[in-house]
Amino acid sequence: MNKLQTKKPWNMSFSFGRALQQSTLKAWSGKRENEEKARATFLVRCKANSEATLGTYKGDATLGEGASERLHFKDYKY
Repeated sequence: MNKLQTKKPWNMSFSFGRALQQSTLKAWSGKRENEEKARATFLVRCKANSEATLGTYKGDATLGEGASERLHFKDYKY
């Protein structure tokens, strides 16, 4: 949608909530020794979200643990 070179009445952006955090939290697993792995995972997801917002994402980001898991849960409360 963001690839369209036309006037748009809105900006399309992507979630920086659970979808972005899921793979990072899985990589970290609450362990200090996994902090660098979690940072790297987070940066991959941030880059993918940024590219998607710009309309340049080609689906080639490393998914990482938890990135493809279902995140919708009925009546989920933040």
